[in-house]
Amino acid sequence: MADIAKKWLPLEANPDVMNQFLWSRGVPPDEVECYDVYGLDEELLEMVPKPVLAVLFLYPLTSQSEAERVQQDSETKVQDPTSTIYFMKQTVGNACGTIGLLHAIGNITSEIKLDEGSFLDKFFKSTACMDPMEVPVNVDTHFICFTCVDGQLYELDGRKSRPISHGASTPSSLLQDAAKVIQKMMQKNPDSMNFNVIAISKRVKGDAP
Repeated sequence: MADIAKKWLPLEANPDVMNQFLWSRGVPPDEVECYDVYGLDEELLEMVPKPVLAVLFLYPLTSQSEAERVQQDSETKVQDPTSTIYFMKQTVGNACGTIGLLHAIGNITSEIKLDEGSFLDKFFKSTACMDPMEVPVNVDTHFICFTCVDGQLYELDGRKSRPISHGASTPSSLLQDAAKVIQKMMQKNPDSMNFNVIAISKRVKGDAP
């Protein structure tokens, strides 16, 4: 359980804010950039710059979503996550946005080049072999990350005990596959408008941030 005495300021669901967070901590601006996903229809997904490396999803916490989280944790206790997935538990309140970005970058370090000696470079090198509980929620919304690892679409939620597989996926279909899962989650809260989807895409060389 997150220690409610330890809280961070929530990271705003804003690509510009997230870009500055990443770029100031060791992700070169010419490597990746965060973009708004304006809708989950195929035409709108096609507007997102490619290739997409990870997808962040902000959704409202409800009694139903909490019950499902507890059920998922109980059902997956006997499963060991693949060692190739970078996963960490959220132990600090309000940190879900930051944890979501760390999950995203931690699983694409083979696709991008972090600045040598930067905060994130040192962080991922020092925590690569740690247990999820060794790596460091009290708002009504929550960020999770979707990423493709070893041909599977994984949901990475720091409030769950381990990664959740949503079936087969590929780097080229990651956005569309994540969108299908996100749509199902949104359908469980049809009266809420408190959703946000942000794609983290690899930049095309030569484009200025």
